[in-house]
Amino acid sequence: MDATFTAEQEEIRRTLRELLLKRCGPEEVRTAVRTEGGYDPALWETLAQQLGLPGLAFPEAYGGVGCSVTELALASEELGWSLAPSPLLATAVLGAPLLLALGSEDQRAALLPRVASGELTAALAVPGASLTTALGLTGDNRGDWAGGGRAGGVQARRTDGGWRLYGQADQVLDGHSAGLLLVAAHTGGFARSRTLLFLLRSGSAGVTRVRLTSLDETRSQARIQLRDVEAELLGEEDESSDVAGALASVGDSAAAVLAAEAVGAADRVLERTVEYVKQREQFGRAIGSFQAVKHRLADLYVQVQAARSAAYYAAWATGAGEERVGGLALAQALEALRITSSEAVQLHGGIGFTWEHEAHLYFKRAAGDELLFGPVHRLREHAADAARLFGGGEVAV
Repeated sequence: MDATFTAEQEEIRRTLRELLLKRCGPEEVRTAVRTEGGYDPALWETLAQQLGLPGLAFPEAYGGVGCSVTELALASEELGWSLAPSPLLATAVLGAPLLLALGSEDQRAALLPRVASGELTAALAVPGASLTTALGLTGDNRGDWAGGGRAGGVQARRTDGGWRLYGQADQVLDGHSAGLLLVAAHTGGFARSRTLLFLLRSGSAGVTRVRLTSLDETRSQARIQLRDVEAELLGEEDESSDVAGALASVGDSAAAVLAAEAVGAADRVLERTVEYVKQREQFGRAIGSFQAVKHRLADLYVQVQAARSAAYYAAWATGAGEERVGGLALAQALEALRITSSEAVQLHGGIGFTWEHEAHLYFKRAAGDELLFGPVHRLREHAADAARLFGGGEVAV
């Protein structure tokens, strides 16, 4: 592994940082999340058409840039640094890789170039609060999380004209605004139980989308209700199609990208806290000069740097084909963000608790991400189970 960044990777970071400093400060973030889409469409157009972020990690044959998960993680780190709300996570990290892995050639050719240009956004809809299970991050995704043939979840029924879906999916990232929904649904009853993915275009009859009030406003969520909706199967109807395997692979790369994003947020909130303690005075001196404060900040710095190293390694390893590394990096990054943002609120004193200050935005990102993609102890527990660390009283080597 080469631990240094290439010139192209450094350029991605530099260009994004300069753009976000100009166009995505705390006030711009607050304004963007209150729009109908939950993000600034002009900024998204710039990110997509000028910087090529949606297609950064898929092939040039489909309009992409042809880079790897590492470049996507570096870009997401910068977006996390500014808390820029955008459809990048739902579209490029969760949706597009599934289209690439499972879609037919016709589906890829028709949809991926539009995703790469930013014209089409996507969202992955899974039943209930099962996103991390579906992605294989906190549990086995070959179970009955999509419905299992019982009431609830999302069910798919074969008809003469194709497929019909009915059910409900909650906590769908950017589900209220996405032009394309990838819906995980159970089919086959008990005898031939399977989970398949289906495509729903914007405006499909029988689909109700409700934007939810979320703890973290920068991470828009929606409830998707399906009432006998006509849907298109993603890929071919082939018994050998490994939907669970594709979801787990996407989950591993998504975890690496999310870890980098969390590291970016932790780095920024730590930076802002250091700036503040140099200015705030008590007893005639800056509180940053007190040894107790220095120790707390030093501990935070070490934790953020350790999480950054784990996130970078996970991004590189995932791109190199190594499996089951993203979840541990994500756990470390989420923990670092939670602790750093909590300390930031404390060290900012009374102002840190107010809506006017940006510290609460990072605190909510930390809490919201752990609710969506964690909790941390379950990420670590599943990674340990998968590695059989504690199976049979023996430690794996």
